[in-house]
Amino acid sequence: MADRVTACPSCGTRNRVPLVSRGRPRCGECRADLPWLVDLGAGEVAAAIEQSKLPVLVDLWAPWCGPCRMVAPALEQLAVERAGSLRIAKVNVDDAPTASARFGVQGIPTMLLFAGGVEVGRQVGAMPIEGIRQFVDRSLAG
Repeated sequence: MADRVTACPSCGTRNRVPLVSRGRPRCGECRADLPWLVDLGAGEVAAAIEQSKLPVLVDLWAPWCGPCRMVAPALEQLAVERAGSLRIAKVNVDDAPTASARFGVQGIPTMLLFAGGVEVGRQVGAMPIEGIRQFVDRSLAG
């Protein structure tokens, strides 16, 4: 399991962000919350969901899926906006078919929102950033 290197949105310092962790990743230089957007394999998904104290948005996608590629920039933006309060994990269903089977996913893109290790929301299909924000907020509030 390799860490991801990400640039701090506040100061630009490059930091290692673990794929699976309990806490909030922070910049080693300025201590700002870092965006947590990682690519996970099937074996890492359960640990990322269960060990996180923060909500985790799991995006099940495939590289050949046009709508999936349209959602990717919105998820990157959301990871920066919600740094320190939301984790985003991308799971390529072609590389991790057991993950889509585990969650009963029949169409992609599918976004699953977990809080405390429990699924609290599911969204099938592409949507713009504002729709994703509303889905996350509504799911966490309900």
